[in-house]
Amino acid sequence: MSQTPQSLRARAQALSGVLPPLLADAERLAANVAMGAHGRRRAGSGESFWQYRHAMPGDNLASIDWRRSAQGDALFIREREWEASQTVGFWVDPSRAMEYHSKGHEPKSTRAKVLALACASLLSRAGERVSLLETLAARPGFGQTKLHQMALALSTLGETRDYGILPAPHGARGGHRVFFSDFMAAEDDIFPALHKHAEAGNDGALVHVLDPSEEAFPFDGRIIFESMAGTLDFETRRAKALREQYRARLDARSATLKDWAHRAGWHYMRHSTADAAQSALLWLFNVLGVGK
Repeated sequence: MSQTPQSLRARAQALSGVLPPLLADAERLAANVAMGAHGRRRAGSGESFWQYRHAMPGDNLASIDWRRSAQGDALFIREREWEASQTVGFWVDPSRAMEYHSKGHEPKSTRAKVLALACASLLSRAGERVSLLETLAARPGFGQTKLHQMALALSTLGETRDYGILPAPHGARGGHRVFFSDFMAAEDDIFPALHKHAEAGNDGALVHVLDPSEEAFPFDGRIIFESMAGTLDFETRRAKALREQYRARLDARSATLKDWAHRAGWHYMRHSTADAAQSALLWLFNVLGVGK
């Protein structure tokens, strides 16, 4: 169905109202954790000078800096900074369940989007390529243009499905992947895709985003629980009696995700929207290890 100029203009204005705050929040968060490219440098085959070091047995004679070595009795190697950028693909669960939030806390989807964009900003500054899987921003890139593209895709992210199904691997092997989700879906919608990513040579991190009420289960008395999409509902007259069983199942899912990550060489973090986003971003940026 064709769209009129008026409808396109209205949609553009609506998006413009969402995009700047999302970018601003992400950039503000990234600025608090910024390490810059200097924190991620390593010796390699680039063109930029990094440092001198003493020559060691096995070093190529062509690598010796004879001018620097002539200043004393020792031989020095002129090392250059590693400039081979790698790709980090982000996936933010677009399901309706991620829209859930309890009073006084932001939706899980908002926290996930800001963390993904802030991490992409930090990585882009360090020269790494970033992408947003399963969206129009899936093609890797870096710089402000790429970040704006990702922010636009994130601002329109959403679907009618209750719980998120992890994407299958696409593109080049050996990349880095970061999945943000509440991981409330059935195991068959989570672990087969994770296995395929690991088999494709990908590594990365699982960020398990939860609302504090989902962790504490503070409910009591008669309650009707309904999924965000309205496809599932459950009524109980003794909600408090379900607390321990619910917490046990949630902890079991966390343990399963953590165990899978450990065996696959990935990383896992359980993050509550009641916690500081800055600590989660710092952890994520460090464990990715891109360019180190």
